[in-house]
Order: sequence, then structure tokens, then C-alpha cells
Amino acid sequence: MNSDITSFASLAPAYPEILVAVGALVLLLIGVFSKKPNTVLISWLAVLVLVIAMGLVIWQPVGGIIFSGTFVLDGFARFMKVLVLGGSAFALILSFSTQRENGLDKFEYPVLVMLATAGMMMMVSANDLMSLYVGLELQSLALYVVAAIKRDSEKATEAGLKYFVLGALSSGMLLYGASLIYGFTGHTQLDLITAEIAGGGRNIGVIFGVTFLLAGLAFKISAVPFHMWTPDVYEGAPTPVTAFFASAPKVAAMALLIRLVIESFAPISHDWQQIVIFLSIASMVLAAFAAIGQRNMKRLIAYSSIGHVGFALVGLSSGTQVGVEGVAIYMAIYVIMTVCLFAAILSIRADGQSVEDISDYAGLAQKRPFVAAIMAILMFSLIGLPPLAGFFAKWHVFLAAIEAKLFVLAVIGVLASAISAFYYLRVIKTMYFDEPVRQFDSVPNELTAVMAVTGFFIVTYYFTLGSPLASWAHTASGSLF
Repeated sequence: MNSDITSFASLAPAYPEILVAVGALVLLLIGVFSKKPNTVLISWLAVLVLVIAMGLVIWQPVGGIIFSGTFVLDGFARFMKVLVLGGSAFALILSFSTQRENGLDKFEYPVLVMLATAGMMMMVSANDLMSLYVGLELQSLALYVVAAIKRDSEKATEAGLKYFVLGALSSGMLLYGASLIYGFTGHTQLDLITAEIAGGGRNIGVIFGVTFLLAGLAFKISAVPFHMWTPDVYEGAPTPVTAFFASAPKVAAMALLIRLVIESFAPISHDWQQIVIFLSIASMVLAAFAAIGQRNMKRLIAYSSIGHVGFALVGLSSGTQVGVEGVAIYMAIYVIMTVCLFAAILSIRADGQSVEDISDYAGLAQKRPFVAAIMAILMFSLIGLPPLAGFFAKWHVFLAAIEAKLFVLAVIGVLASAISAFYYLRVIKTMYFDEPVRQFDSVPNELTAVMAVTGFFIVTYYFTLGSPLASWAHTASGSLF
């Protein structure tokens, strides 16, 4: 057997994935063989493993392509893996205070989150249609179970079932697209597909394959018209699980989409750009109007996340390095805002129960001024008002669209942002100007800490994260071109 295959050192680019996968199996064994598993301890150990994996991703110098060309570690993969690992770790931390209430006081929950994270990391580094699908399914199967983990809740069971059925449909579409691409190019490796398309010219079979492939991925990022599962799953799943869904999986699927269209399908960029522009406009417009009538905060966030995917796709529509850099920055800021937002939502409790209806937020500013202030800052940032982080996220993607002369797309994006201001400002109005109707509980310390840290970076983004994040995103996007 080839010594390169057998040598553990040759697997250095995949060390973080190996660590997360082995860590998940070890924690599973600890849970199974413990008479009374300590769920909080196992969850903290899971967070520790994810943080160590993040350190490996950042500081490990070895990159390159392994596993016969199916796995790649470059600057772009490093950037996106840090976001995935950070989103997953924070999602676990957010679950601590409400584990029993949300049915998450099971050792299986952190194990499933880790397995899903391993799948996401595989997706980010996929350099082959086969490894792409393996990573995608590892993520998806864990997420189906996590969505319905609160077994005594009809809503959670319904959410898990809907996600599973529609997820299976999207996987089928993605596989059909992959089979078409393999059939017409004779390759599954992404760089070889690029060379075949460039040498053979524009092929209608490949374009059909790309269309189905993008449709399958559009489901994973909740882009319209493949968004139908999002509001129901976000509302039905336990809130900490929704926080997980809204952060790490979106980043992984977006990274996979970027790698596919920028690396593999660069010779037919005009064709895929039309699809991405449609997905972007449809997502921004539908989310802006559909969210207006929402009264449940988690459903509102679901439509908000659909809209933000649309904004991120504005940058990708340009097909340039500036566009990819803009999407990378957007996803980083989106993860920070999402973590902070769900920390705020989980901290708003009345009579020992989570509060989800926006009308129940009435008078929050009088009773819990810190939480209300953080929520108000988040709403302004999600609108895209300067000098908050959300403004700079939209600035980068709109700038890429304008440089690519996609003026209509940029204008639609700005108008959608203006419309979305209505439902974000309504939350602020309810908190600050309506009389209290509930007696709010005290806020757990870990949620206060998460809100304080993420809120600080959202407010001071320009002075703290702005320059280093833009520099890192520029280097990461350069590895794809």
C-alpha cells in the first residue's frame, strides 16, 4: 500500500475533521457507558473539542489536496471552517440554560451537533462530487434528528418530519444534477470538471446538471423558491436548535455553493449567474414582504434569514473575487448577529417559559433594559444602518454588484432593505413604547456574556473586526481565483 496513504502525517489537512469525528465518538461512548450521563459536562467537552479544532484550522500550516483529490484545504476553506466551528460551539453554549425545557438534556444532542459539524467541514473542503455528497448527508441526517429531538412536542416532531421529507427531495435533485455532470464530463473531481467544460465548450447537459445541483444547494441555504421548510422548522424546533440551524449549516452550504460555481463552473459563468441572480432577487423580495405579517419571533427570523441569504447571493452574482470576498465577510457578520440574536431571544423568559410572540415583548425595556438594548442594536444592524456591522456586510456585497455593473440587482437589494425596516422597527417599538404585559425572568449569566461580547463587536465592528476580517476574507477569496 502506498506510504502516502498509510502515513498519518499525510492526513494533516484533515486533522480538524478527524478530531471532531473522533471526539463525537468518544463523547458518545462516555454517554452510553455512564449510568447517569452528565449532559452539561458532555456539552462543555463538545465545545472544547470544537474550539481546539478551530485552533487547528487557524494555526496548522499544512494545506493541500488529499484523499486522491477529493478533499482540499486552502485559505477559503480555513475561513469558512472557523465560522462553522464558531457557530456550532456558540449554539451549544446557548442551549445550556434551557436544556431541560427544550428536551436537550440528552447526551446525544452535543454528539449530533458535532457529527453535523464534521459533515459541514467536509462540505467546505469538498473537491469532488462524491465527497460533497457524503459531507452534505452527514450534516443533513444529524440535523433531521436534532430538529425533532424534543420528542414530546408535536411542533418539533412536525418540524423534523417536514425537514426530512423536503431534505430528501433536495438531496435527490442534487444527486440527479451530479449524475448529469458526471455523465457529460466523465469526471467527479471539481478541477477536472472545469478542464472538461473549458475544453468541450458549452454543453446543454452540463447546464441542466448545474441547474439541478444549484437547486439542491438552494434548499440548504433556504433560498427562494426552495425556502418552504424554513419558517415551520425554525418555529417548531427548540430555540437553541433553531440557533444552530440559522448559523453553521448556512455557512457550510454557502461555502460549498461558492466553491462549485467559482471553481468548477467558471467556464459557464454566464449560465449560473442567471440562476444565482434569480435566487437572490426572489429571496430578498419574498422575505421583505412575507415577514411583515409575522407575529412569532422565530418565524420572523426565518424570513429574515431567507432575506439575508438573498443579500449574500448579491455578492456571488458578480462572479468576481470582490464578490466572493463580500460574501465571506457577510457570512461572518451574519453568524455573529445570529448568535447574539438567539442569545437575546433565549434570555427573554416570563413565568419560567420562553417568550416567542412579539406582542409579549411589550415593556421589555422597562424590565430588562440590557436585553432590550441588545435587541434594538441587532434590529438596526439587520436593517443595515451605519455604523453597525450589518451596514458593512451589505456594503461589501452591494459594492461587488455595482463593480460588476449589476445595478438593478443592487437597487432591488437596497429597496428590500428599506421594506424590511418596517418589521424590525416594529420589534423595537413593542419593547420600548408598549406597556408591559408579562413579568420577565432574570437572564442566565452565559447568555448575558454572549450578548455582551457579540453585541460589542456588532457596535464597534469598524474599529475592531473590520480591517482584520476584510484582510482575511481577501486572502481567503484569493485562493479560489
